Amino acid sequence: MNPQPLNPQNHYDPWICPNLGTYWQLAKVRDSDRVVLKSRQGNGQFTFSPMEGFVLQHFTGKLAIAQIQRRCQQQFGDSLSPSFVWELLQKLIELGILAAEDETAMDWICPDLTPFWTLAPLPDSDQVLLKAIEGNLRVIFSRVEGYALNYFTGKYTVFEIQTRCEQQFPGEISADFIPDLLQKLIELQILARDDAEPSDAEKSAVERPSNSPTLKSCVHWINHPDGYWILRNPEDFTFLQLSDSDKVIIDQLGRRSPSSIIEEFCITPQELKHLLRLLTTSAMLEGTTVPTPPRGKFNPMQLLYFRIPLFNPDPWLTRHIEGIRWIWTKPFAVLLFLCLGASAVLGIRQREIIFYTGQQLMEANGPALIIPFALLSMLVVAFHELGHAFTLKNFGGVVPNMGLLLMMFMPAAYTNTTDSYCLSRFKRVLVVGAGLLVQFAIWAGALWFWNWTHAGSWLHTASYLLMVAALVTVAINLNPMAKFDGYYLAVALTGINNLRTRSFGLYGNLLRGKPLRERSGDILILAIYAPLSLAYIYFVFGFLLARIADWSLTNIPMTAFLLLIAWLIYFFFPSNKP
Repeated sequence: MNPQPLNPQNHYDPWICPNLGTYWQLAKVRDSDRVVLKSRQGNGQFTFSPMEGFVLQHFTGKLAIAQIQRRCQQQFGDSLSPSFVWELLQKLIELGILAAEDETAMDWICPDLTPFWTLAPLPDSDQVLLKAIEGNLRVIFSRVEGYALNYFTGKYTVFEIQTRCEQQFPGEISADFIPDLLQKLIELQILARDDAEPSDAEKSAVERPSNSPTLKSCVHWINHPDGYWILRNPEDFTFLQLSDSDKVIIDQLGRRSPSSIIEEFCITPQELKHLLRLLTTSAMLEGTTVPTPPRGKFNPMQLLYFRIPLFNPDPWLTRHIEGIRWIWTKPFAVLLFLCLGASAVLGIRQREIIFYTGQQLMEANGPALIIPFALLSMLVVAFHELGHAFTLKNFGGVVPNMGLLLMMFMPAAYTNTTDSYCLSRFKRVLVVGAGLLVQFAIWAGALWFWNWTHAGSWLHTASYLLMVAALVTVAINLNPMAKFDGYYLAVALTGINNLRTRSFGLYGNLLRGKPLRERSGDILILAIYAPLSLAYIYFVFGFLLARIADWSLTNIPMTAFLLLIAWLIYFFFPSNKP
């Protein structure tokens, strides 16, 4: 925060004082009661009185001007000027410790309302309710004001919140919307000036329960456009999708005791325990870590699908994304779809020649094509994954890891795009579809190159194999029954997260006579997906197991039988663990 030249009448007392610790260090002067402020980056240093040193200790970027002023008055009594903190801020500006060149009130950090106030949506309305955590004070605000108040957490400046509001509600707010909102909060006594007594909410909220679980400082809320909240932990890279009511309850953790939360929100202890269990297993609470999944007994089916994380690509993606952002512009999108359309027309017209060329290559080369085809397929998949990664990075997401994927003993690659769940549904579709678009672009380029090269040359053959590899991998990826792009595209299009789990859970609830707990619009999709998924698993894995069993019983019957008996004993024999 770089404040403008100060005036005690500016009524900026609720604003957060700057954090000097980043660039300055406070130390005592030997054989003196004075203190010195030393620069961490140079030789500059300034001497201050003991009272000024006491104030500077509180310049941590967390306390408001009024809060520091009150602490000083408690420490030094009537000997302190009522505008002492203001005068010290002016002195820091004159000394050049704080800059005040062209800054305005837009550069001040908005105060943190969360210790004393909580926001909640009003049922059947687009308005929001700001209510004191302790006490009965309630104030109704418009949806735009409610959106802005979500960012009153002591971390954002007036300019940053104003910009976010203008992006969210273009043309609906004035250029002074946030300063006007701050003035309204002061008039409503939600924010107090220096000469005002602390509100009842502030007095009672100071006494916080010491044993109440609290969220980690890195955890933050994301208001998802689809009408729910996402609690995001960027350190452990975990997410929770929660409702408005869940958010209001979780926001009270660390401020109120569990018993008072249960009483205030009329929930059962089991419901609060369920929320705390979710927060614990996703490492959202202080002192918690992501639990290691229990290691079960080995199952041969595990060989058919597993992932091996290899590296974190996010720093590399961050360095290179700025140079290629033109890819996600509308002109490029129009040009790309025109090229793909022209390529599709050409491919349909040449389909007989394409099939005939494939037959000739198989007759002439046979198994010799397997290795180059596999290498080209791996190249296509690599670019496919980069399409996912760069698209997510373009929308501000984080890609924590990429690695190797083995499915049915076939090597592939994967990209962790979990952060896309924080995006709108349209952007999630773009993240998932980016890999497929890359494959179609490779296919189109290979098709034209195949037409331009001389028949019989190695370039002609390589471009044909590349074209086929792109189409084959697209066909595999578009299958929504396996957890490839087709599945995640279905999740993004329908907005039903955990589609497979919830689909089978729907039938499980039906068989047990439990309530469905699904939206009426989602039930039909879930009811259709589960039977199709079962049929896919039965035919694909049934066929695979049948072929393996047939080969084993024909070629190594005794060995296969002994291996099966050994595995059955291992798998079903009771463990010694309690």
